[in-house]
Amino acid sequence: MENSGGGALLRNRRLESFLDTSSGLRVEEAPKILVKERPEHRLKKDVYINDNGWVSSIISWIRIVTCFVSMMVTTFIWALIMVVLIPWPYERIRQGNIYGHVTGRMLMWILGNPIKIEGAEYNNERAIYISNHASPIDIFLIMWLTPTGTVGIAKKEIVWYPLFGQLYVLANHLRIDRSNPTSAIESMNEAARAVVRNNLSLIIFPEGTRSKNGRLLPFKKGFVHLALQTRLPIVPMVLTGTHQAWRKGSLHVRPTPLAVKYLPPISTENWKAEKIDDYVKMVHDLYAAQLPETQRPLS
Repeated sequence: MENSGGGALLRNRRLESFLDTSSGLRVEEAPKILVKERPEHRLKKDVYINDNGWVSSIISWIRIVTCFVSMMVTTFIWALIMVVLIPWPYERIRQGNIYGHVTGRMLMWILGNPIKIEGAEYNNERAIYISNHASPIDIFLIMWLTPTGTVGIAKKEIVWYPLFGQLYVLANHLRIDRSNPTSAIESMNEAARAVVRNNLSLIIFPEGTRSKNGRLLPFKKGFVHLALQTRLPIVPMVLTGTHQAWRKGSLHVRPTPLAVKYLPPISTENWKAEKIDDYVKMVHDLYAAQLPETQRPLS
């Protein structure tokens, strides 16, 4: 009986010791609990980055539909304004830029991605603005952030985009036929003449197409030809994170942080036609140096 009572007392003391938060045994157990919780915390963080759950997918679809509907409303309103301004082409360009500022900023607000903008002091002068291109979000950012008095150059097929394509034409922006080199060169020459004649700026994607994986593609020579003809400085706009926020071929927008960085203007006053390839490489290398490792071109 004494042994039985002593055993019970010993077991009770062990139980009290286990439950007592001030006991040495509890302190030793605490790190084990933390170790078990760390993978769960890391998993939650990874899920947030990948953001592939059904809840985030529904939120993404709601945002995309809201963007589409909102864009159709503003596009319709500005299309009516453009029709009234048909006799005044320069005013249509200006209104097209105002449409872009309003619509682009609104769409980025709907998508909700945090955005960091650097070097904004370089976007208030006449220039040839160039940007890397890896996501539909790039279009929204360009619409929002290019200054008033800027014309774009896009492929001729843009006219078939419902409402937006027609507004692009009404806004007196420029189109090129990339399937016809002779026609494309003439379109670029006409763009240069229009820019000089009307004191305009230009915005162009020097890669000529959208990157599938976010990595910088080789640059076409068109922006250098435009610089040689207009003698406007080149202002690079470096976009990062957009390829992760909205990937090509996807309808899932993720809350990835984005960055837009304007680089100092590159003077083209002394550029020479025989060094076109050197200028293309120089600007491409400048971009590669500014981009994160995941967006740099593969060597």
